[in-house]
Amino acid sequence: MRRTGTTRRRLLSVTGAAGAGLLTGCSKRPAAHRTQGAAAPDATTALRQRSARASGTLLALYDAVLAQHTDPGTGALARPLRDAVALHVSALSPAAATPGPSPSRTRSASPAPAPPAVPAGREDAVKALAAAERRTADTHTAALAGAPPELARLLASIAAASAVHAYLLTAGDHR
Repeated sequence: MRRTGTTRRRLLSVTGAAGAGLLTGCSKRPAAHRTQGAAAPDATTALRQRSARASGTLLALYDAVLAQHTDPGTGALARPLRDAVALHVSALSPAAATPGPSPSRTRSASPAPAPPAVPAGREDAVKALAAAERRTADTHTAALAGAPPELARLLASIAAASAVHAYLLTAGDHR
C-alpha cells in the first residue's frame, strides 16, 4: 500500500535537492562580478585594512591594560583573549590574504597609534575591554555587507569571537 501525502523520505529528498541547487548557485560568480577587474581586490584590501585596524586598536587596548594591571587575575583573564585578538589582526592583515610565508609579527604594517587610556581600577579596565570588544564585533559585523564571501566568513567568525570575548569579560565576578 502506497502512502499519500508528504513522507519523510520525500521531504528529505526535496530539501536535499533544493539545498544542492542553492549551494551550486551560490558558488558561481555572476558575470557582473567577473568583469570588475582590479576594482574588487582593491576594495577587499581596503576592507581588510579597516578591519585589521579595528582589531589592532583592540589589541593595543589589551596591551595597555595588561601593562598597567599586572595582577595575576587580570593576566589570567585578559592574556588568552589578547592572544586571540593578535591572531585576528594577523588573519585580517592584507598580507595574510596573499599566499606566501606568514609574517612573524602580529601587528599591522601601519605605525602603531598612541597607547589608549586605561582606567585605573581593574574592574573598570575589564569593562573598558568588554566595551571595546563589543565595538569591534559591531565593526566587523557592519563590514560583512561589502565583503566578498571568503572575507565575510572570516569577519563573521571574528565578530562572533569578539562577542564571546565581551561576554567572558563581563560574566561573573572578576575580582
